[in-house]
Amino acid sequence: MYIDRRFIFLIIALMLFSSFINLFSRDGALLAFVITIPGILIAITFHEFAHAFAADKLGDDTPRNQGRLNLNPFKHLDLFGTIMLVFAGFGWGRPVEINPRNFNRNMSLSKAEAIVAAAGPLMNFLIAIIFEIILCLIIKFAPGINVIGGIIYSSNQAIGLTMNVIESIITINIGLGVFNLIPLPPLDGSKILCGFLPYNARNWMESHSQIFEIVFVALWIVGILSLIVSPIISIINNGLTNLFLQIFGII
Repeated sequence: MYIDRRFIFLIIALMLFSSFINLFSRDGALLAFVITIPGILIAITFHEFAHAFAADKLGDDTPRNQGRLNLNPFKHLDLFGTIMLVFAGFGWGRPVEINPRNFNRNMSLSKAEAIVAAAGPLMNFLIAIIFEIILCLIIKFAPGINVIGGIIYSSNQAIGLTMNVIESIITINIGLGVFNLIPLPPLDGSKILCGFLPYNARNWMESHSQIFEIVFVALWIVGILSLIVSPIISIINNGLTNLFLQIFGII
């Protein structure tokens, strides 16, 4: 069964237009947009770099030859995917191309592909943890910061803005990591899942990947995926924040 991908892009474009109108109709939307830019650049760049790094370590030099083993955002950003992440709440970077035939032969190709796929979300979670530590260090040692009832206040506007940017970086990285673990093509979660499926099940899933892409878009449009993913992102985000606030003795 062939499904024209232009249909998928048309649906996504309509979602994008609606999100664009909603975003800039709110007060303070422009500032909120600017604050998210560092988080988007960091999340996508490190996510795709992690895929390239994992593939390279497993013996595939394709990402290295294509210049993907670096942290230059322009090597990893996909224009449409980045715009989607800004306005629609989910998006993607420029996929890292791999050649499974180059992988080391000490593991199955499906397992190697699963490791490469998992590297992206894991990197996002690692980045979130690093910036959570940075945020806690600012809260603990920067002047003019008070924590009242678990809410953080800053009397210094520059420090407050810096904290907002860092919080955005944490949230976006957690969001991108969780989002990509959804086990539906074309997301990383589907490749991770295929690494643990029996041969016939894996072939069936791969041969129907285009249908699963349609299912993914449909589930997102009707809000089912958002109902599942958003609470998970909030739980991880709040849990991580509370954990490190306690570790640093702030609360």
